[in-house]
Amino acid sequence: MENRNSMLYPMMILAAISVIVFSVLGIAAITGHMPTAFSQKSGAAATEPASAVQPARRAASSTPRGMVAAGVCGNCGVVESVRIVTLKGDGSGVGAVTGGLAGAILGNQVGGGNGRTATTLLGAAGGAYVGNEVEKNMKKSSAFRITVRMDDGTYRSVTQGSEAGIAVGQRVKVVDGRVMAVS
Repeated sequence: MENRNSMLYPMMILAAISVIVFSVLGIAAITGHMPTAFSQKSGAAATEPASAVQPARRAASSTPRGMVAAGVCGNCGVVESVRIVTLKGDGSGVGAVTGGLAGAILGNQVGGGNGRTATTLLGAAGGAYVGNEVEKNMKKSSAFRITVRMDDGTYRSVTQGSEAGIAVGQRVKVVDGRVMAVS
C-alpha cells in the first residue's frame, strides 16, 4: 500500500505537464500557428513571404533570361489570380507578459516543492507564448495577393493592401512591389 501512494504524486505531475502541453498545442492549432500542409494546382508559387515579389517559374522563350525583346515591357504581364490573404500582426510584448503572469499563477496552484516550481515555470512559459500569439491574432489584417504571369513567362506574386481595381485577365505593370493597371 505504501508503494502505491508514493507513485501517485509523480503520476499527477506527468498528467499536469501533459495537459499543459496538449493545451498549448490545441491553442496553437486553433489560432492558426500550427503548420499545415496544402497543395495548389496552378503554376504560381504556392508559398511566398508577405509583400514579396519573386519570380516563381520560367516558361520556354526565345530570349535569354534577363533580356527583353525590343518593344516589350519588362515589368508587364497579365493577372492570373487575386486572393484575399490574412497577415499576422506583430506582438508588442503586452500579451506575452500578461499571459506569462496568468500562466505562472495557474502553474503555482499545482504540486508542491520542486514540482510547484516546475509547473510555475512551465505555466509562465506556456502563458507567455499563448498570450503573444493571441495578441498577434487580435492585430491581424487582410491584404490581396495578386499573381501575375509576366510577359517573359515568369510568375510574380505581390501582396498589397488594396486590389486597386485589378481583375483576373487584366494587363498590369509591377512597379516597386505594387501592381498597377496598364492603360
